[in-house]
Amino acid sequence: MDFKLEIACLLEKVTGVPQQEIINTIEIPPNKDMGDFAYPCFRLAKQFRKAPPLIAQELYQKIEKPYFIEGIKVQNAYINFFVQKSTYVKEVLQKVLTQNKNYGNSNIGETKTIVIDYSSPNIAKPFHVGHLRSTVIGNALYHIFETLGYHCEGINHLGDWGTQFGKLIVAYQKWGSKEAVEQQGIQELMRIYVKFHDEAEKQPELEDEAREWFVKMQNGEQEALSLWKWFYDISIKEFNRVYDMLGVHFDAYTGESFYNDKMAAVVEELKEKNLLKQSEGAMIVDLENENMPPCLIIRKDGGTLYATRDITAALYRKKIYHFDKCIYLTALDQNLHFSQWFTVIKKMGYDWWKDLIHVPFGLVSLDSGKLSTRHGNVVLMEELLNQAISETQKIIEQKNPDLYNKEEVAKQVGIGAVIFNDLYNSRIKDVVFSWERMLNFDGETGPYVQYTHARACSILRRGECSLAENIDYSKLTDDASMEVIKLLEQFPQKIQEAADKLEPFIVTRHLINLSQAFNKFYHDNNILNSETPIKEARIALVIAVKTVLKKGLALLGIQSPEQM
Repeated sequence: MDFKLEIACLLEKVTGVPQQEIINTIEIPPNKDMGDFAYPCFRLAKQFRKAPPLIAQELYQKIEKPYFIEGIKVQNAYINFFVQKSTYVKEVLQKVLTQNKNYGNSNIGETKTIVIDYSSPNIAKPFHVGHLRSTVIGNALYHIFETLGYHCEGINHLGDWGTQFGKLIVAYQKWGSKEAVEQQGIQELMRIYVKFHDEAEKQPELEDEAREWFVKMQNGEQEALSLWKWFYDISIKEFNRVYDMLGVHFDAYTGESFYNDKMAAVVEELKEKNLLKQSEGAMIVDLENENMPPCLIIRKDGGTLYATRDITAALYRKKIYHFDKCIYLTALDQNLHFSQWFTVIKKMGYDWWKDLIHVPFGLVSLDSGKLSTRHGNVVLMEELLNQAISETQKIIEQKNPDLYNKEEVAKQVGIGAVIFNDLYNSRIKDVVFSWERMLNFDGETGPYVQYTHARACSILRRGECSLAENIDYSKLTDDASMEVIKLLEQFPQKIQEAADKLEPFIVTRHLINLSQAFNKFYHDNNILNSETPIKEARIALVIAVKTVLKKGLALLGIQSPEQM
């Protein structure tokens, strides 16, 4: 039984308002004394030409109370519904226990495709902490949409083209060596890249050399391309090591270079549609009527830009994937860039421009003095994750030194803590790393949720428990149990809400609420030593909580250890 749907059916009969509209309006009261579901009547004022509290009273008189509703009360403009507790508990738990790991799944996205462009680090530069947000938010959204039945295509749009590679080739030839690059990898490439910029301040002609090498790359010159491919392969190897640690995968690594031979046709199309204008030797699309600076398409030296490649990539993705939405995960400061080229797509006459969605996020900063792995102003992602694992190992050695497989658990908890910390607040908020807060097993953290999952596993393991056949659900109508049941029931709705708002933190916060409610239930109720009917009911609740916590953490890209 879908209680929201059933209540919407009751209200549809007395209001004439469409069922779906009512479902979208029904609220969960903040206080259990106000009921389990509430329907606000404010929107009906225009339709009924009466004050909302009066409308609520009149509708209340007309509603025929069904068996699953224990009581209906009116409070100001709200009609509050109290569900029959044992029926509610039975319906929710049976649904979770029957569907198991598929609980929360939906077919709402069936036949629809969503392309998600996330992570996108620059080749030949270290994978640093600044790349974390795009990577983990994108990964979470991928899992969330997949759970709702969408076909997802995760694309890593690597920064693997541009003048910076001309600079790197010049730097390698002047100050690098094959041996050093093979031994040091990205660190050596970064060193010579920084060296180039230092030297270019004294010798500006180095910039011209770099541009010449990039033109050679664009023209397919063999030496330039073989050096570029070498740098590319070294970088991908290092990136994949970090992605493996994070448990992140991509369906395609089509970076900027992939579109090199596809841009000419797009530039030609812009010309044919009279959208290109010459400006100081460069080619632009004028966006003055849209109150934006011009979108630069071709530089004075004939080179392409980010916008050229992004427009080309969008056209290619629409042709190949026939997407219903294409989502881009980048920092907030790129808002203008995306607004500009989205508008160019619109001007080109493509009505799917509105399906291009920029999902911005805030910055990452570090708690001062807490992180020792600093390379100039860059904090390397791999070192951050390794430090999280190391800090977790110290906690395990203090609290549970005999833990089986503790190295693997430290990895799951340490990396999970970093991911959870990033996804705890709305993505637009800045993220600050604090080891003390992030690895706290009692706070609103990843380790706290993982520990709650491990606690549920421990209860089931200690009691050698399995699901009974005939459960007396009336044994779970106390306040602590009901609070857990309500949060279990809301889980599928929270997944849908996270997808609608492109906000994984909605799932993250829900897992915290469920963990807190379950720990209160655990504190208030004796589970393993209670009488058989009560024990069986409480075990069913423990299994349901374990199932939902594991599923929720997986949506965020976090593993669920069974022992901690």
